[in-house]
Order: sequence, then C-alpha cells, then structure tokens
Amino acid sequence: MSSRTTWLVALSVALLLMIVIQAGGCSSKRKPLVPLALTDAGISREAVVWTEQGARAYQEKQFGEAKKYFAEAMAAAPGSGQAHYNYALALNALGEAAAARHHFLEAANLAPGDKVIWDSPALAPYGDPDTRKQMKGRPYGTERPTFGGMSR
Repeated sequence: MSSRTTWLVALSVALLLMIVIQAGGCSSKRKPLVPLALTDAGISREAVVWTEQGARAYQEKQFGEAKKYFAEAMAAAPGSGQAHYNYALALNALGEAAAARHHFLEAANLAPGDKVIWDSPALAPYGDPDTRKQMKGRPYGTERPTFGGMSR
C-alpha cells in the first residue's frame, strides 16, 4: 500500500468515527413521563395524598389504579394543571387517547407557565392549542414585498 492510500484510509476512518460520534450525540432519548407534584398554593392535603398514591401506582405500571388516584386528586383540586396532567398521563398509558388529549390541553391551559407541562413529550403530539389554522387558499398577501418593510 502506498503512503497516499494509507493516508486516504486513515482519513476515511477518522471521518467515519466523527460521523458515528456526532450521530450518537445528536440522538436524544425521550425522557420518561413522570407524574408531577401538586405545587399550586391552596391545594388541599387530600389532593396531595391522592397524587402521591397515584404517582406510586403509575411508577409501578398499575395505570388503572393510578387513574383512580389521579381522578380523586383532580376532583379535590380541579384548578390544578398538574392534577390534570397526571390524570392525562394515566389515561394515555391506558390507551384512552381522546380523554388524555382533553386533559393534556386542560393542564396546559391551567398552567401556562409550567415548562414541564408545555415541553412534555406527551403534549407534543396534540400541538399548541393557541395555533390558528393557516389560510390555505392564498398564503400570501396581494401586495408586492418590499425590502425591509419600507414603503414604496
């Protein structure tokens, strides 16, 4: 083998290693979905206890039991986004997609600043509830574009 061929093989191997390493770093595993603690002010102790029991059942993959506990927590704290989110997690795990969607969106509406709820992989398939339908017929205006938004 000539030195040029050896150099090309070494370069190819180095490039292949860089691609493999970069691809491994870019792939992100989904974070596991975990129930949230009720953090809102004024939440009853009863709601907190139901949530803790539901979280234990959920982590043990007893989703039917978790659903019952989270339903009790949601009834005790109907204005809690976390309670609706937890209930939606259990519904989602049980395959009740339509009901889960309703409660995921309700959770997002009740907790507009809760980054965990809004960034949740469970909520992502349902989209942003504030998104309005785009105009499909003519997605552009009738005026010609100008540079920098300046008038003509």
